[in-house]
Amino acid sequence: MTTPPLVSPFGGQPQQQQQQQQQQQAQAARDVNTASLCRIGQETVQDIVLRTMEIFQLLRNMQLPNGVTYHPNTHQDRLGKLQEHLRMLSVLFRKLRLVYDKCNENCAGLDPIPPEQLIPFVEDDSSKHEDRSSGQSRSATEDRREILDVNKVFLFCISIGQ
Repeated sequence: MTTPPLVSPFGGQPQQQQQQQQQQQAQAARDVNTASLCRIGQETVQDIVLRTMEIFQLLRNMQLPNGVTYHPNTHQDRLGKLQEHLRMLSVLFRKLRLVYDKCNENCAGLDPIPPEQLIPFVEDDSSKHEDRSSGQSRSATEDRREILDVNKVFLFCISIGQ
């Protein structure tokens, strides 16, 4: 038995508009923001690290059955947990690969930025002063020197307690 479709009291949308909305929603679901993908990838990597730490913890706590009282139930339980962690780790790596491929697909048309430009570079003060003073007017340079002199005198006065 099927139920009749609900009809809005304001006169319902035409079928074509509903199909367009569904297509737009499907397109939006396919076009995921690259930043969101990166966040998902970061969370996946964190899950992988957490699972790996749990695997090492289980392995460290497992005892080999060499001369020690052997409890098959405990061993089977730990073995089951270990296998579950390994299975989930495999799933997480596949998920990470999908995120990586999708990010590469989204960024395929972008111009790559050299890593050197992404690393902040700290210049020494003398090279900054020389570069700036060449482009500044004479009065701005003199004002800057005057302010520096006043600051030096002020700091000197503070240091001697006056």
